[in-house]
Amino acid sequence: MVVRYEERFPEMMAQAEVSPEAMRDLLDRLETFVDPFCASLGAGERRGAAESLTGLLSPLEHKTAAGIAYRLDQDRQPMQRFIGQADWDHRPALAILAARVGRQLGEPDGVIVFDPSAFAKKGDKSVGVARQWCGRLGKVDNCQVGVFLAYVTARGATLVDRRLYLSREWVQDRKRRRQTYVPPEVRFQEGWRIGLELLDRARADLPCGWVAGDDEFGRVTALRGALRQRGLRYVLDVPCDTLIRDLGEAPALGKRRPPWRRADAWAAQLPASRWKRVRVGDGTAGPKEVRVAEAWVQTKDEDGCCGRRERLVVLRTIDGEPRRWYALSTAAAETPVERVAQVHGQRHGVEEALQAGKGEVGLAHYEVRSWVGWHHHMTLSLLALWFLTLEKQRLGGKNPGAHGAPAAGTVCPAPATPAAERATDRRRNQPRATSQ
Repeated sequence: MVVRYEERFPEMMAQAEVSPEAMRDLLDRLETFVDPFCASLGAGERRGAAESLTGLLSPLEHKTAAGIAYRLDQDRQPMQRFIGQADWDHRPALAILAARVGRQLGEPDGVIVFDPSAFAKKGDKSVGVARQWCGRLGKVDNCQVGVFLAYVTARGATLVDRRLYLSREWVQDRKRRRQTYVPPEVRFQEGWRIGLELLDRARADLPCGWVAGDDEFGRVTALRGALRQRGLRYVLDVPCDTLIRDLGEAPALGKRRPPWRRADAWAAQLPASRWKRVRVGDGTAGPKEVRVAEAWVQTKDEDGCCGRRERLVVLRTIDGEPRRWYALSTAAAETPVERVAQVHGQRHGVEEALQAGKGEVGLAHYEVRSWVGWHHHMTLSLLALWFLTLEKQRLGGKNPGAHGAPAAGTVCPAPATPAAERATDRRRNQPRATSQ
């Protein structure tokens, strides 16, 4: 067995997705990466941020503050205080992140995507925890919900901002607000309003041709109206039971206008000639294609009033599990439906970014209960995810690490050395990406 392993070892190394040589000087790159994001922090906070990022990028199975401290051979309480309680401002780091993402991934036809993501939690002491829809579990359960903003282009995708959603009942509970240190200026906002606020904060730095989102956002006529006022094109999913009126359909005898019907009922009665085969991207198993049908329609708003003229695009899978999506868009008639379908496909970049965040950089690995703790942890995770995105680009699209056991190229910080040795570090007064 040993002989066989020795024979195969060179072959396995040759097939490794990322060679060990490609990871040389990784910690130096991480240290350089951290510096601008920590510019507004004090010396102790800069060290805390650098060490937190090192832990989030490590192969730890649970990347909590305590787990990171233990890995770096430190006491857990300072790390827990830095993430969960310390009064450092995360907003400058997010502004720098958006600007750098825009420069690195920016394209005039880029897509800004907002998406909610739930984090299952036990008990009721953590900020924002309530019985609400948890997409990961596929049911209503005890969880926190964050609204995330992502940027997606042909060059890559990453998360650029986040905000915790608080239900109306939570916002009105003064006792729970005090216990979790929710700032007094925080008021109830629907998820779509939070998404719009994140969009307004970041879009100056992100070249943007489109805005996309799932049906939690697309169903809100006020959001679609706000995007039109900003002059932004959108491709937003809507529920299959959305009432639509096909403006190209002839009215029934004796009627002035076409009838109202559900979007899925309208799509079900279309002849085969109305469906167009469209390529929307490349997958691991080859080109991804869907069938697409479209029409100019009106919808009804939440009060039952007729809405603006919009472009309904219905997409259905060709291979694999049958799925359908219904989306409304403001793309002009001269914009090919192929491009609208491709933008819809790019929307799923936020799901991949969230999956990478939870699987690679501990996005869901937090044990904080406070408002500031949640936002601190998410900020650090978004920075770690961006570092991985840059490493992936440097390696030609290859994944520099994997969740779980360390892979070739996984960021594995060296264990901390004794204090006497640390005292002689050539940059002892500067924050480092890892304890040396």
